[in-house]
Amino acid sequence: MKKIYAFAVFLYCIFLINFKNFSQGCVAVRHMSCSTGTGANNSLLHPGQWQVSLGFRSLHSHRHFVGTEEQVQRALNNTEVINDSQGFDLGISYALSTRLSLALNIPYAINDRASKYEHYGNTAANTQYFHTQSVGIGDMRLSASYWLFDPLTHANGNTSLGIGIKAPTGNFNVQDDFHKLDKDGNEYLLRKAVDQSIQLGDGGWGVNVEIQGYHKLFNKASLYYNGFYLFNPRNTNTTLTSGTKEAAANEIVVYHSVADQFAARIGSSYLLLPKAGLALSFGGRIEGVPAHDVFGKSEGFRRPGYIISVEPGISYSFGKSVFALTVPIATTRNRIQSVADLKYGKHGDAAFADYFISATLAHKF
Repeated sequence: MKKIYAFAVFLYCIFLINFKNFSQGCVAVRHMSCSTGTGANNSLLHPGQWQVSLGFRSLHSHRHFVGTEEQVQRALNNTEVINDSQGFDLGISYALSTRLSLALNIPYAINDRASKYEHYGNTAANTQYFHTQSVGIGDMRLSASYWLFDPLTHANGNTSLGIGIKAPTGNFNVQDDFHKLDKDGNEYLLRKAVDQSIQLGDGGWGVNVEIQGYHKLFNKASLYYNGFYLFNPRNTNTTLTSGTKEAAANEIVVYHSVADQFAARIGSSYLLLPKAGLALSFGGRIEGVPAHDVFGKSEGFRRPGYIISVEPGISYSFGKSVFALTVPIATTRNRIQSVADLKYGKHGDAAFADYFISATLAHKF
């Protein structure tokens, strides 16, 4: 019986919210994993023990929304913007006690963006898509998490609270070549900043808070829940929205915003084959970027919005390791108005994915 609750806490600690530069397409949600830490029974890290996890997340984003309304004409007119992103998150945690642990999370992203409007433009005569990329380390995070109750005596349910610091280690001004045409129709390359959605970092120091927990429902089944909020007090960074000073001179919003972000998950897990170490899960999740930050100003360019998904998953435990896989499937996508949109009476769009794939392998020693 105790093994059931080990799955509940261990599975959802090691891949709570795999974010960073996985945006939900054009909504630049940063890649953040839950603090990997101590838990109950099989997942318990004893004082002095280490745990290493490697997370992977992949998505293909192309569906455009203004509010919750899909812009189906973008597909019909062949003017969609397509983001393909793959990322890895290395998590290293150390247990100071059975209740308190420290964790370091290091994200690495590989992003590709295909568009027309950023190059020749969305004209009827233009059938050419061009690509821009960003590859590298994102914004690292150091955090601490603490179980409110002793995991050794509270196998049926527990809650962990965490706090961390996000460092601006990711490049927030990645540059690439854009294909342009001069007045005579001759092509030339313009070097400038890539779109905010595939920048590797946001350029600001941040503070994150998180909660995670589990509770027994009935035999072999448990409830899980977790949430995450990143406070980014910096207003804007120094990356130009249009990539060049000349273009920015004509822009209402000049620099990229350094935005807060959030995510939450809730669901249940079921230990299908206890002896084989196989568990299933199903739940819901929400993640996104708010229009207004909690602290500081919210100026600059951002695409705020959120995505709500249903999230089936499976996990396999073997020895001191666990492998977990989920495929969140979008049910609601909403590109809300930004501060600039509200000020100037606009409502920009954003591209979202239909689903993404998230996998994590964790080992303790």
